[in-house]
Amino acid sequence: QVQLVESGGGLVQAGGSLRLACAASGRTISTYTMAWFRQAPGKEREFVASISWSGNSIDYADSVKGRFTISRDNAKNTVYLQMNSLKPEDTAVYYCAGGNYIRQAGPYPYWGQGTQVTVSS
Repeated sequence: QVQLVESGGGLVQAGGSLRLACAASGRTISTYTMAWFRQAPGKEREFVASISWSGNSIDYADSVKGRFTISRDNAKNTVYLQMNSLKPEDTAVYYCAGGNYIRQAGPYPYWGQGTQVTVSS
């Protein structure tokens, strides 16, 4: 069993920045692919970014590429999402996900509860 807890969400003006964190407990995530997804009201959950266990394989959705950066600190059992140049269309609940032998937007077995990100114009 693994538990994932997101933090760092909040309200920010367009053009601003936020850093989300996903802390894992129950087991180490050092061998997991980790990912961020988001879901806005009335829309399907969409893939945002993923990072392999080594950090050498990183993928981003086209909508966030160049603005968001995913990273991980396996010693702290934590994954991060640095979000810069935020736009109102980035407003969503952001979810952390993880699992072994998963890639990109695959069926991750472990999910956090989500954290709200609201970007005002």
